[in-house]
Amino acid sequence: MSVFAGLDEYIRQSRPRFEEWLGRLVEIPTVSMDPARRNDMRRGAAVAVEYLTTLGAQATIVETGGHPLVVGGWIGNPAWPTVAVYNHLDVQPAVEPEWTREPFKFAVEGERYYGRGATDDKGPALTALLAARYAVEQGVPVNIQLVWELEEEMGSPHFAEGLANMDSTRPPQARQDAPLPVFRKPDSVVVSDTIWLAGGRPAVPYGLRGNLAARLILETARREAHSGLTGGVARNPLTELAAVVAACVDAKTGRVAIPGFYKSVRPLGRTDRAQFLKSGFQVKAFAAAHQLTKLRVRDRLEVMKRLWAEPTFEVHGFVGGYTGPGVKTSIPPRAEAKVSMRLVPDQDPAAILRLFRTYVRKLNPDVQVETHGMLRPYVADLGGPYTEAVRKALRFGFGKEPAFIREGGSIGAVVTMAERWKAPVLFLGLSLPEHGYHAPNERFDWGQASGGMKAFAAYFDEVSRITGKTKGSRTA
Repeated sequence: MSVFAGLDEYIRQSRPRFEEWLGRLVEIPTVSMDPARRNDMRRGAAVAVEYLTTLGAQATIVETGGHPLVVGGWIGNPAWPTVAVYNHLDVQPAVEPEWTREPFKFAVEGERYYGRGATDDKGPALTALLAARYAVEQGVPVNIQLVWELEEEMGSPHFAEGLANMDSTRPPQARQDAPLPVFRKPDSVVVSDTIWLAGGRPAVPYGLRGNLAARLILETARREAHSGLTGGVARNPLTELAAVVAACVDAKTGRVAIPGFYKSVRPLGRTDRAQFLKSGFQVKAFAAAHQLTKLRVRDRLEVMKRLWAEPTFEVHGFVGGYTGPGVKTSIPPRAEAKVSMRLVPDQDPAAILRLFRTYVRKLNPDVQVETHGMLRPYVADLGGPYTEAVRKALRFGFGKEPAFIREGGSIGAVVTMAERWKAPVLFLGLSLPEHGYHAPNERFDWGQASGGMKAFAAYFDEVSRITGKTKGSRTA
């Protein structure tokens, strides 16, 4: 009998559990960057362990210097291939005024599930978990381990420490002489935290951009001053920071103006270009999904290059001065700009930071530059059995061949896992552009969850057939 004979019925029966469990997770506000949510982070980790153990997995919380990791799974035989599935359970803040519903109150509307974290990344995590349980029940000869992080949205600052602690981790209820630990070094990793090109158009990234985030801070007085009494003499930190930021990027073209910034950028190769062109990416659909009313460019290839293969400089916010109703004619004593740079192969974040500091110092020596995380770009080698396994899995789950693309975002844990485990890292994401990653009214849907369970079940079956070593992934 085929391993998939009962899969459709298993998925149908799993739907009530999926919806109940997703609802519980969504209603825990696991906002990792908010210190006030520390207890919620612990509560989210405890619920995750509960889900794993309910399905018969070994599971435990792994402490780090920050928020914990949750690690669990099934190790049936040390001789079988071992695959690690990475997801994250922390979420972005939900403070945007565009929310039309309570962000941390789960809502089901037909096939759609609303709430912060529904698609990024709690829905995909539960999808992979339920598929893993099915594979175990069917006796698929593969060890499956789930690694659920709670700091991805803040740049994974303690993820490496957590991995280092995993080697000696045992579940609290395990005997000290238990023959199998809760975690084994994986032969491969699959990440489910990426976005398709569009509904009905699966996409498999083979590269991620790196990142460099920073705050620019300028203080020019000890208190605010009346502009009528001091204007023209007092230095205005908002004005000066705006000038610094404006000198870093061309607002019209988006090109970065920092000297030397593009020097080490790897040119787009012929294979990359061919993959982009046959991906099926459509500019109009992209703009509609993200509700973008104005674009810098509209040429299809140029848009894809800028999204997936070129670096950026973005301003995320200015802090300082009066922001209430009307106009208060005072000069603020302090201002701050929050910026980031997405980096591509072969840009080194440390080298780019040095260029940036030097340039800012030249523009305005009083501006302080404080970094808030650096991450190298990541590129996987196309081809090989694991890439083929992802391709077959998505075709089985959704009936469509996936496009192989790069993705413009960054996932800090990917670089760490690739370097520590020396194992291929692949991507099997389930989210759609219209699901609202980091946006108001975030949602997931049953179509992606049910198809995702089929895809993951197929992936575990495919991976169980892979023997020997394959060419790994690399950071750039």
